[in-house]
Amino acid sequence: MSRVLGKLASMQSRSVLQGGKIRSGLARRSLSTDQTTQRHPRTIFSGIQPSGIPHLGNYLGALSHWVELQKTAVPGDRLFFSVVDLHALTVQRKKDAPSVKDDAETMTAALLAIGLDPSRCTIFCQSHVAEHLHLAWLLSCITSMGRLNRMTTWKGKLVDARNANSEAEIDESHLNVGLFTYPVLQAADILLYRATHVPVGEDQRQHIELCRDIAQILNARLQESLRPDDYERSAFRSPELLITSYKRILSLRDPNQKMSKSSPDLKSRILLTDSTDVIYQKIRGAVTDSQREITFSPEARPGVSNLLTILAGCTGENVFELAEKFGNAGHGELKKTVMEAVEETMKGPRSEYLRLLKDRTYIQQVLRDGAREARKTAQQTMREITDTLQI
Repeated sequence: MSRVLGKLASMQSRSVLQGGKIRSGLARRSLSTDQTTQRHPRTIFSGIQPSGIPHLGNYLGALSHWVELQKTAVPGDRLFFSVVDLHALTVQRKKDAPSVKDDAETMTAALLAIGLDPSRCTIFCQSHVAEHLHLAWLLSCITSMGRLNRMTTWKGKLVDARNANSEAEIDESHLNVGLFTYPVLQAADILLYRATHVPVGEDQRQHIELCRDIAQILNARLQESLRPDDYERSAFRSPELLITSYKRILSLRDPNQKMSKSSPDLKSRILLTDSTDVIYQKIRGAVTDSQREITFSPEARPGVSNLLTILAGCTGENVFELAEKFGNAGHGELKKTVMEAVEETMKGPRSEYLRLLKDRTYIQQVLRDGAREARKTAQQTMREITDTLQI
């Protein structure tokens, strides 16, 4: 046992919050050094819905990737990270939920707490830049119903919102127009800033492909009305996907479902605000199985595999190597190590998040400054598009 613990001791996350910045083992392999040298400047856009306090799955997925993108940015790169509150309106909110405005501010606090720096990236609220809706309407007028009918991700969103067991329980009677046209607004979000790269999960691949198609349609319109030299300057690049390499984090209580804020079981997820004791209780109660040996097999052993995935996300280690090092140490030893790694990873951001929530004035100022900066690019893009469309 001591041999196992000795090997694992060096794997613990080194997350340390210093002056509002976080240094972490998270996502250290998501972007290599080679990718940040000898390349053209990039414009990166990504958004997150303000749907409550972020959980561990959010943190180990998109959010840690954003921090890594900021860390590896080179001179000339532009990073736009948006709290997409308009997208949050596409599913029905609970009656006792905070207002969208409050949720947007708390999500902004979380982005700052994990290490996003307003001096190195633009953090803003989607609804604060009116050009998002303006462009979305124009794009909806050149996007066919056939293209939108091929988008199926709305079913997954309704599964989460309604806490359904599967997509089989969802049908079109639950679908509103806003959710159906969600991919068009997402395309507007991306094209408005002429993003060259978009970090998203694999489930958003369909939407980015649609965005690329819409960019080609816009370029065809531009080519018809502009001189060749002007077209070269004004044409939209097809945005490239930056798929995060992390596996999704699953529910602690039902490892056949992803970790979600909409689950009625509070013990199914670890929130950014959870105390040390609460984290320990939730992981201690995580579903595993009856086999003592620790192996990584998501299909056959989803509970144990989920714990290994969480540990790997916190430490930067390979899940198969972790499983091998644990061997026959048992579930108790695995859970203990996961508890310690999660607490080490979350304690810095948690402390900063709770501090920031007491300073709403600062959060609101960050959003105002971010919207002002985002608007500069958005308004320029809209001038070019409206001139081309002659409206």
